[in-house]
Amino acid sequence: MNGLLRSAAAMAFVFATVTPAAAQQPTPAGHIKKVSGAAFVVRASGTTPAKAGDAIFATDVLRTAGDGALGVTLRDDTRVSLGPNSEVRIERYVYAPGEGGLGMVLKFMRGMAVYVSGRIAKLAPDSIRLETPTGIVGVRGTTVAIRVES
Repeated sequence: MNGLLRSAAAMAFVFATVTPAAAQQPTPAGHIKKVSGAAFVVRASGTTPAKAGDAIFATDVLRTAGDGALGVTLRDDTRVSLGPNSEVRIERYVYAPGEGGLGMVLKFMRGMAVYVSGRIAKLAPDSIRLETPTGIVGVRGTTVAIRVES
């Protein structure tokens, strides 16, 4: 019986420490393509220096310092480039065309950025919003330069 108790205790330990399959990492919204100078990704787990190839997720904030620049490519081939002293938050990003899930909200908080639309703009242009502190830009498949002054 003692061996049975040990086996049960071992099984209980295994089940308590195994992460459930349902708690998988969310799908990245895209990845960092280029970085120069000081650039950072801010998310709930903290602020980390941006590196080319790093995944970015919905709700991430992308931030550059005075000498920084950052370029990202999202899963639908949307491209966003940030200049020095800039910040943008990925408020929402959904790219699941097979299930009809398309949408993007980018909030430009400061600095300079260039947005080049991807497939979401072609498939569902009304599902994209580029927000600044003073206005909202609707996208109809285009390139937009944005400057947000402090």
